[in-house]
Amino acid sequence: MGKRTRVDTAERRARLAWRHRLAVEARADGPEEVARDLVALHGTDPSSVHLGALVRMRAGTVADVERALYEDRSLLRLLAMRRTVFVTSLDVAPVVQAACSRQVAARERRRLLDVLADAGVAADAAGVARWLAGAERAALGALEAGGELTAAELAAADPRLNTEIVLSRGKAYEGRQKVASRLLLLLAAEGLAVRGRPRGSWTSHQYRWSPLTRWCPDGLAEWDTLEAETELARRWLRAFGPGTADDLRWWTGWTKTQVKRALAALRAVEADLEGGGTGLLLPDDLDPPPAPEPWAALLPALDSTPMGWHTRDWYLGEHAPRLFDRAGNIGPSVWWNGRIVGGWAQDATGAIVCRYLEDVGRDAKAAVRAEAERLAPLLAGVRLTARTRGKTWLEEELTA
Repeated sequence: MGKRTRVDTAERRARLAWRHRLAVEARADGPEEVARDLVALHGTDPSSVHLGALVRMRAGTVADVERALYEDRSLLRLLAMRRTVFVTSLDVAPVVQAACSRQVAARERRRLLDVLADAGVAADAAGVARWLAGAERAALGALEAGGELTAAELAAADPRLNTEIVLSRGKAYEGRQKVASRLLLLLAAEGLAVRGRPRGSWTSHQYRWSPLTRWCPDGLAEWDTLEAETELARRWLRAFGPGTADDLRWWTGWTKTQVKRALAALRAVEADLEGGGTGLLLPDDLDPPPAPEPWAALLPALDSTPMGWHTRDWYLGEHAPRLFDRAGNIGPSVWWNGRIVGGWAQDATGAIVCRYLEDVGRDAKAAVRAEAERLAPLLAGVRLTARTRGKTWLEEELTA
């Protein structure tokens, strides 16, 4: 690897402003552009996808994001990095599928086979594998016939899919689930099924499911796994660089070997980071960007920007205990010029309320207020809830 002398924190924040479409002059024209430039939008919480795209766009509504997801189908939900749901553009989806989802699918298949063996669906391992293969055929057949089905509707389509299984038996968090729900996760990771339009509003978690071929008639393009890993690392460095090897390993869920191999193929350039550590840049991305105009942003919970690095001191400071839940998920955050300065939530009336964790000055407060006014119409009549994560300390305080 080559070496660039140093990248200071001001440059990292400027890169973030431009690459993540957060500076006013960097805002995008559509949600596909946002998703592509961030590699993928964190999609565990559906509202994060919509709000994460809209705050980075010059103009747009929830309907514009829904159109991209469910009508134009130019965005696709995938079970991908770290066994997490992400939304990405159709040209990036095959890369993510080959680089991460295949590995997730292999683990999911092993886990499901173990759970089915524990449930006693067959007398031996070979029998369990045959039983699962039959259940998969039944599930795909039902999805093809039905077009779009919820997990409950799929479970009703075949007795095998309605079989109840026990997850994490003997643990404090032991749970029960129908085979259909667990099988849908596996089919999603294998690129065979996709989450479609949810029941209810755009904040709903109750998805309808479809065969992937309904979104992509020819399926996803086939990528060699090693080539896909290199391409995904390239895209991540373009969006998040200079990040560290540990950042990339955390974000992808890869092993150290996978990370080292991909970075070597890219001939990534090393740079000393202000505050310590070695950052990595693409060889054609060494020039510092211009400083953007001062900017503010209100980012949703689980947004792709704060969830893009494992080492976060350079934009988070000492605020993590108030903004992250115990599982490491960030709540809604307030940004000023490339760093987190507070958080936000909705009060009992649904109005946006912000809390600063440091003295930011009058200009920052005015810019944040303007961003809150820009966001408010998108949330009219909508209440955001922490369904897939715990409430943060700051959210608890703001919503008390």
